[in-house]
Amino acid sequence: MDVQEHGLFIGGRSRSASSSATVEVLDPATNRPVARVASGTKQDVDAAVEAARAAFESPEWRDLDPSKRGRLLFLLGQQIRDRFEELARLESLNVGKPLREAKGDVAYVYKLFEYYAGIADKIQGATIPVPGARLDYTLREPLGVTAHIAPWNYPLLLACRGIAPALAAGNTVVLKPASLTPLTALQVAELAAAAGFPAGAFNVVTGPGKEVGEALARHRDVDSVTLTGSTETGKQLLRIAADRVTPTSLELGGKNPQIVLPDAKLDKALAGVHFGAFQNAGQMCWAGSKLLVHEDVARAFLDKLGERTAKTRLGPGLEEGVQMGPLVSREQTRTVSAAIDEGIRKGAKPLVGGGRPEDPKLQEGNFLLPTIFETPPEDSRVAREEVFGPVLAAWSFTDLDEAVARANDTPYGLSAGIWTQDLGKAHALARRLKAGMVSINEYPVTFPQTPFLGWKQSGLGQEQGVDAVLFYTHVKNVLVNLE
Repeated sequence: MDVQEHGLFIGGRSRSASSSATVEVLDPATNRPVARVASGTKQDVDAAVEAARAAFESPEWRDLDPSKRGRLLFLLGQQIRDRFEELARLESLNVGKPLREAKGDVAYVYKLFEYYAGIADKIQGATIPVPGARLDYTLREPLGVTAHIAPWNYPLLLACRGIAPALAAGNTVVLKPASLTPLTALQVAELAAAAGFPAGAFNVVTGPGKEVGEALARHRDVDSVTLTGSTETGKQLLRIAADRVTPTSLELGGKNPQIVLPDAKLDKALAGVHFGAFQNAGQMCWAGSKLLVHEDVARAFLDKLGERTAKTRLGPGLEEGVQMGPLVSREQTRTVSAAIDEGIRKGAKPLVGGGRPEDPKLQEGNFLLPTIFETPPEDSRVAREEVFGPVLAAWSFTDLDEAVARANDTPYGLSAGIWTQDLGKAHALARRLKAGMVSINEYPVTFPQTPFLGWKQSGLGQEQGVDAVLFYTHVKNVLVNLE
């Protein structure tokens, strides 16, 4: 495979990093290079922010009719749709996930742009009754230059989830993709230019998070920062943002419970629990990595789940029939392996998995067997922490109070799943779970129009839905004395 060369995308064109440095991007299934990408610096961040500011203040963007701004978003969505297969294959190759999952990601991206295209001319203020001969109204105006720091597990989807509403509101953007997975972000920036966005409206600076990400967060001409990443990274960003009181949106980690009641449709629950735990090799903030099964069905359910998991077909994401691909990097593989090994040292016995596959064809890649621990020690990482890999911790429970207590016993509060045919019980249980999102009889699931948000240490603010666009606006109150 040819190793492609990619520059930064600043001011509507590709350019080399100011240092001329590059970094190799690896195929996680083989750890062989597939691309060489510019490694940006603080100077490149300055150039990108300057380009974004110039675009924001230009009449071409500032005075553009919101309906025409929406049309540009729609056209970008169409560009992505037209290159659906190409982008999906590139995402699969770069991340390692199965092609069918990558196709779902890319489809979601163009739906995001289509959705926010329709909102662009519907961002409105309000008229407020006040005493006397006065008129009072509010305006919603764009923030300016918005920074977006994206993760490596869903590189394009999670970047565009913030970029689409930011552009819809009239902002310009600078995106810092993860160093491991920058390829589709660079491609979509070029598509934005082709769709007709002004030069500088959509910029991409690749490079190390410590330099590029921190430079973006500290930049005095950046008006907001949106981050999807680990909880620890989110805390670090908040400390930086506090210095300038920069508006910050965070979507962070999770240790997400799936609760199976005895009356659930067990075959459907099996499929949902398996997919929720091992989709994208478990590298998901909302992975259902904490399984709680009622004692009446626990043994049979776990045995069937173990059989299903043991049959999971591993391989490169682009290979036909693969159900789970590699982890994204050697480092991530070591981190997840260390958590599995620690659990075993503390007495946890894997129901299935627990190591690397024996298949000789998989030895060069970052593959781990999908692993299930039954009743792991409470102080083990697999029991309490977001492992961010194909690891599921499972317990049985006697009654709903016990299930709720265990489900909520975590510093996170992102997502939860409930499996039951008793919808009255499901609604009551959903109210008791301390999570921003609850899915009933399906997991995981979300749409561009539904809020994606976490409680506790799972984040700040809301992604997706109508209200997500409000983060990217200022409210201005105007009061007029009519006398």
